[in-house]
Amino acid sequence: MPPVRLAIADDHQIFRQGLLACLRECDAIDVLIEAVNGRDLLDKMQATPVDVVLMDIKMPMMDGMKATEALRQKYTDTQVLALSMFDDDQYILNMMRAGAAGYLLKNAAPDEIIEAVTTVQHKGYYFNDRVSVALIKKLVNPQALPDPPPAAQVDLNERELEVLTLICQEYTSAEIADQLCLSTRTVEGYRTRLFEKIGAKNTVGLVMYAIRNGLIHV
Repeated sequence: MPPVRLAIADDHQIFRQGLLACLRECDAIDVLIEAVNGRDLLDKMQATPVDVVLMDIKMPMMDGMKATEALRQKYTDTQVLALSMFDDDQYILNMMRAGAAGYLLKNAAPDEIIEAVTTVQHKGYYFNDRVSVALIKKLVNPQALPDPPPAAQVDLNERELEVLTLICQEYTSAEIADQLCLSTRTVEGYRTRLFEKIGAKNTVGLVMYAIRNGLIHV
């Protein structure tokens, strides 16, 4: 696979330089653009297309939210990962509504940032456990997000679909076991197989898959 073409938009030079030092050690990512605000990013993208943008929220001239909205209209194949110091549901909601495909905090480990960049390029979204199931249900309101890329179809059997549906309803493994007259250990086995089949990293990934493929409705 060719490396992910990446842009970084952040007005803090020290943070950009630290991030660049980490990412340039990764062969799977090629950093092509450094931008100090949203306007600078959009100007540079006219000559240099990228696959993924790491987007700060608070920037001068054009902030991350406005830049994301503009970028999603003009560069529909480019994914945006919000990268912010703000650990707040409203910031997450606002960025996702603007068209971001994931949200990371600036104190994320380098390995998580690399994983997020490569995952969002190949799957069209990346969510860690900070984005709760309840919050993700708000984000996938048809009025909240642009049309997502089609998710790969996975052959799930009837029992796996039952477990997935209950997971999406926020039942615990013990509660699912009671509902389906199974042991908790058996339910955990189904959960593990769902992660493997769908390729999800966490529960939020399972919920996103189910919603985007019409398996549940919100």
